[in-house]
Amino acid sequence: MVRRFDFRWQALLLIAAVLACDVAAAQTMYKYRGENGEWIFSDRPPDGRQDVETLSGTTRATRSQFTVTHAFTGNSLEFTARNSFHAPMEVELEFDSIDGVDYPPPDQQRHWVVPARSELVLLDLPALGGTAVPSVEYRFVYVPGDPEAQPAADVTYRAPFSLGMDFPITQTYPDSITHRTRDSMYAVDLAMPVGTDIVAARDGVVFDVASTNFKGGPDPEQYADLANLVRILHDDGTYAVYAHLNWNTIRVRPGDRVEAGQYIADSGNTGLSSGPHLHFAVQRNMGLRVDSLAVAFRGPDGSRVTPSSGASLGAYP
Repeated sequence: MVRRFDFRWQALLLIAAVLACDVAAAQTMYKYRGENGEWIFSDRPPDGRQDVETLSGTTRATRSQFTVTHAFTGNSLEFTARNSFHAPMEVELEFDSIDGVDYPPPDQQRHWVVPARSELVLLDLPALGGTAVPSVEYRFVYVPGDPEAQPAADVTYRAPFSLGMDFPITQTYPDSITHRTRDSMYAVDLAMPVGTDIVAARDGVVFDVASTNFKGGPDPEQYADLANLVRILHDDGTYAVYAHLNWNTIRVRPGDRVEAGQYIADSGNTGLSSGPHLHFAVQRNMGLRVDSLAVAFRGPDGSRVTPSSGASLGAYP
């Protein structure tokens, strides 16, 4: 059998899921205020300070993966997807060439939804036999979420920071500086100091974490893939992304069930960023395409607050 294959994947927004990050390792860090009130993070405690917060148990979690592999059994060519994310993934196979097997099958299918933490045989193609030598070149594209999921109506989100605080909205729909694609059109950017507590805006299951990046800046070529982030799957199939988080401060790991208001990380300035802020977006899979969704936040007395650029967003229960 001639083994020719080409694995390529599509990265959407901040996902680089097939590349694993560092193996989980327990660490201890110390958080305290500097002379000008700024937050300082150090792996060594300062001398003589009583107002130091010990961030014990900080972890670096292994990034989940999604793969498609093939195997020739002697009678057929089998393609299997393996999804280690705590969220369903939709995948599409694209063949550059395929020889020596019965393709396409009568009930040809090009895309599948692979449930969370599972594997699925995508195709099992009978060999033609004779002198034909099976060979294949292919790629696969995948995105998070089930396109058949139906977002709940009239959802309000808790502001993703501590109660009683408020921060300016520097960018959101319809004003666009960097939010020019469908997956970020309705994202909300909140300017805030590095080290601000970030909390979950809605109940859900953590399915993706990147926590070890420490660089940030405005150059897309240098910083586009270096944002620390948490992504949380909601019960209705939508998911939220919290991005530009501070280095190694993320307190949740893939598979954790979190509640709205639960502390998940500290804000930062990692990745493609012109200044310290939180990028918050709610997204859904629209069929191998990720779209962002318009969000409303909880206001005082249960009111709905539609975010707008230049306004201040406050946090309410």
